[in-house]
Parts: sequence; C-alpha cells; structure tokens
Amino acid sequence: MVKEQANADLLITTIIGGIEDVKGKEINILDLREIENTVCDYFVICEGTSNTQVNAIVNSIQKKVSKELKDKPWHIEGEDNAEWILMDYVNVVVHVFQKHIREYYDIESLWGDAKTTIIESKF
Repeated sequence: MVKEQANADLLITTIIGGIEDVKGKEINILDLREIENTVCDYFVICEGTSNTQVNAIVNSIQKKVSKELKDKPWHIEGEDNAEWILMDYVNVVVHVFQKHIREYYDIESLWGDAKTTIIESKF
C-alpha cells in the first residue's frame, strides 16, 4: 500500500510538472480514495486557453511521464476536438479542459466530497 501511494504521488508530481511546463492553469488534485465506488484514486484537473494549448498540455504530460517514469496512459479520450481531454493512468485520471468546458461540467462540484488540493500557479 505504501509503495502504491509513493508511485501515485510520483505520478501526480510528474503530471503537474508536465502541465506547468506548458503553462497549464488552475491545477487541482481531487483525492477520491475516501469516496466509495470511484473509478480511480485521484483526479488531476487543469485547463488550457485553446485547443492548441490543451493538446500541448496532454503531449507534455505524456512525454514527461514516459521519460521520467517509463509509463504511458492506459487510455486517452477527447483528442479530436481538444476541449476536454481525459488521460487515464488507471489510479490517476487527468482532465485537461478549456475554461468554458470546465465551467460547464464543473467536475469539482460533482466530486464535492473529495479532498481538494489547489496547486498554486507559478505564472
């Protein structure tokens, strides 16, 4: 269990680094472990300002996780329109939104019981 948590923490840290490398914004981590019947342990949620930046964030995360952890997403959805791309790393699911889509779906409120960590922007 401790090793799994260390792996999740390292994955999340690497994902956040990938987001910050291309100036992704409004990064939140939702800890879902205390909620019953969830599909994963964590959500990492962020946003980009355009389709191009959303794609750049996803590419940056993939490259960084692949290079540093030798891992790749199990599944990716939403690359066609790049308004909301979901990256599934099994225990960690990354949601990369454009701002208006993030506001519309409001995932943070849907998972309001989750412990939320807000990552302060470096920009």
